[in-house]
Amino acid sequence: MDLNLRKAILENISDNDQSQLEATIVEAIQSGEEKMLPGLGVLFELIWEQSSESDKEEMLNTLEKGVKQSS
Repeated sequence: MDLNLRKAILENISDNDQSQLEATIVEAIQSGEEKMLPGLGVLFELIWEQSSESDKEEMLNTLEKGVKQSS
């Protein structure tokens, strides 16, 4: 069986509006379940691909701050 996880995740959220997408993200983060990480990765990939260079720089700055605070 060939399972394309990225495709399955995108199909599951394809009809979601902003509030549903936010709920998905919040639930995945709050649950802390490892099985939710691939879905968050696919969502981040979509965000990254649709972002301008300045938005990417801002995300990287925010990510760097978060990483430093977590260590």
